[in-house]
Amino acid sequence: MTLALETRGLMKSFGGLIATNDVSLQLPKGARHALIGPNGAGKTTLINLLTGVLTPTSGEILLDGRDIGSLGVEQRVGLGLTRTFQINQLFPDLTAIETVALAVSERQGRGGDWWRRVGTKGKVLDEVIEVLDRFDLTDRMTEQTRYLPYGKQRLLEIAVALATKPRVLLLDEPAAGVPEGEREEILAAVADLPKDVTVVLIEHDMDLVFRFAESISVLVAGAVLTEGTVEEIKADPRVKAVYLGEGDV
Repeated sequence: MTLALETRGLMKSFGGLIATNDVSLQLPKGARHALIGPNGAGKTTLINLLTGVLTPTSGEILLDGRDIGSLGVEQRVGLGLTRTFQINQLFPDLTAIETVALAVSERQGRGGDWWRRVGTKGKVLDEVIEVLDRFDLTDRMTEQTRYLPYGKQRLLEIAVALATKPRVLLLDEPAAGVPEGEREEILAAVADLPKDVTVVLIEHDMDLVFRFAESISVLVAGAVLTEGTVEEIKADPRVKAVYLGEGDV
């Protein structure tokens, strides 16, 4: 089995508080994996460790077999490890086409003249339009991000992440704050992500988790309580007790 992303004994402590406790994950290439757990379980801390925002107290992080623990955020993105955020990080004054064009140009190492490149390089523009079309954003591509419906903003953030050509994509609650009527679009977009991209979904919306995931890890108090298939997680009495709201702890 070829692993896209692996952690070995990953730990993070803040003084006497252990936020991530001996987390070991093995995700094969193309995996559709969900990371769930109650508030305070350590999910965001784990994502920040994976992406280089935080430095582990101990343990290893491997991307395609390479130890990336000493690399910064931008270096990890350059190697193909990309994330989205619970609250979108978009530039409100840029249009959708400008936003994706910036991501493509940054990936090519030409962020400083991104708009000139998208305007003069047909291949860049073709790629931008292809990405926007994948997320059904072409009819809104000239609108400033601030005026897009929130569901479209969430789709645009996923589009930007995909424009970096990730090997591993970490989706941090993509449906958070999205009105009910717009959630199906998020579900469809996540389901339609390229099969060669390993996707890790961090999400409280269990409908999205169960429709998307092939495997699930459950975090509790910074540690992996259990992991397995969707059916195994649904049937696990410990998961029902601590997270799905059934049974006794």
